[in-house]
Amino acid sequence: MSEPISALNHASYEGIAKVEECGLQGMITLRGDFSDKVLAKAVKDATGQKVPGQREVFINGDTGVCWMSTDELLVLVPYAEVEAKLAAMNNALGGTHALAVNVSDARAVFRISGASAREVVGKLAPVDLSGEAFQPGQIRRSRLAQVAGAFWMDDEQTFRVVCFRSAADYVFKLLKIAAQPGSEVGVY
Repeated sequence: MSEPISALNHASYEGIAKVEECGLQGMITLRGDFSDKVLAKAVKDATGQKVPGQREVFINGDTGVCWMSTDELLVLVPYAEVEAKLAAMNNALGGTHALAVNVSDARAVFRISGASAREVVGKLAPVDLSGEAFQPGQIRRSRLAQVAGAFWMDDEQTFRVVCFRSAADYVFKLLKIAAQPGSEVGVY
């Protein structure tokens, strides 16, 4: 059996910010009623976190939960644990109207870090990324140039970006261009 590899095998680029593909990340799409106590317990058991509110993320390392829409969460767990966490979640949700699916191998994750990280992401997404409008603990689903994506900040100088694996090379190239030395705009 072949070993799983990430979309770009840890590609990285250093410019006005560092852009790096994060490697394998366990991801479960969970759809359901966020007010359901059974669903909330399944999320807590898998991640140690509560169900986030609109546009919130609760993340610690490679484990956490992201609000994606009014009935969808992205549950993050270590890649090696995703099948066990998914089985436990589906078992817990047995009598609940919910859907939990492993999407780990359908997505790619990038980290953009450094003093110009806001500027790099801001060049690609039609989102106000000023410090007043966007802070750690918040998530946005938007587009990155011409493809769908989501992003959040781990801290004041670090973003994580999730996109479809099929667009990983395109997104990496976009991020590299946005991070080219000399491309500073000075907006943030």
